[in-house]
Amino acid sequence: MPRKLAVGQSGGATAVINSSLVGVVREAMQAGVFSEIWGMRRGVEGALADDFVDLSSLSQEKLEAIAYTPGAALASSRHKAPDEDIERLLDILRRRDIVSFLYIGGNDSADTVHRLAAHAGHRGQSLQAISIPKTIDNDLRGTDHCPGYGSIARYVAIATMDSAKDTESMPTMYPIKIIEVMGRDAGWVVAASALGKRSPLDAPHLLYPPERRLSLDQLLRDVDCVYRRYGYVVAVTAETLRDTEGRPFADPELRSELDKFGHPLIRGTADMMCRIIQSELGPRSRFDKPGSLQRMSMLCVSDTDLEEAEMVGRAAVRMALGGETDRMVTLIRESDDSYRCSTGSSELSDVANQQRLLPSNAILDDGSDVSDEFRRYAMPLLGRRPLPVYARLG
Repeated sequence: MPRKLAVGQSGGATAVINSSLVGVVREAMQAGVFSEIWGMRRGVEGALADDFVDLSSLSQEKLEAIAYTPGAALASSRHKAPDEDIERLLDILRRRDIVSFLYIGGNDSADTVHRLAAHAGHRGQSLQAISIPKTIDNDLRGTDHCPGYGSIARYVAIATMDSAKDTESMPTMYPIKIIEVMGRDAGWVVAASALGKRSPLDAPHLLYPPERRLSLDQLLRDVDCVYRRYGYVVAVTAETLRDTEGRPFADPELRSELDKFGHPLIRGTADMMCRIIQSELGPRSRFDKPGSLQRMSMLCVSDTDLEEAEMVGRAAVRMALGGETDRMVTLIRESDDSYRCSTGSSELSDVANQQRLLPSNAILDDGSDVSDEFRRYAMPLLGRRPLPVYARLG
């Protein structure tokens, strides 16, 4: 019997989210059993408005172009679906005879798929609900790493190297630089900023992941120590950095807003740190904030990340064809020596609304660098193009 499939994209777009979409469409086409392949515009939010686009007849040339296009080709959303929306979504899927539901997203999206599978089971509706991992935060449990992380890691590593060279070039003008990066409550992106560091003089000199609370006094001691040693300082901080009392370092006037899932939208962390440092220590301070570019730019995309993103999209289709439901595709590292990765799966009850934080030993105790173990973990994810090597005059 011909089958029908729906796929959607959710949350912040990564550099490779469209590669996962392309993987789904290509595998579904090749399977030869799907009479219709539907894309949900704006994820669940669009599906609830019955806003679907037919993906069944896309050419391979178009799919190849989409894979290398930033942003979410289907458009994305952050919609926390209450139970009544889940039931209404199931009604829409049943009316359209859609039995395979594939959703590309992170923690919150995994929760949506988990609840959809549970509701479908309770009402006896046939549905293969599969979550396809996507998050630059790299915080999903059950998988070695997440599609999207390799590309932001490469972007942030190069951006830190470049920004540091600017600061090193003008130490008497702006000797203190704070770079603010994403990652929510996990420090994987902060740690990635040090992957281009080859000597103590190289930046970043200080790493502040969200897992480590930081007192104002410690911040000032850290910066003063490095400034006296090198004459300039480059630090990388998580946008969600908190002090020892659990309060965000961000500007109090910019940190009260919540997204639809209740996550605080914290802004102004690096700006506030610069103001404190300049006020207390004296040297002029400035900050860089890559913003959404770090999350979705194709400028520094990892070829490995692109390939693995398509791989998990293809694996999701095979899982659905095998009758699996309420599961997430995972990446399994087969080898570090000659990097290889395969796909597996994990129960969504072990993934949804949970986080995998950066291990405590990934960053050295003094915050000056990452560990060799973290380098071995992260470097293969940056892809086959090496990081640049910059030079100094003697």
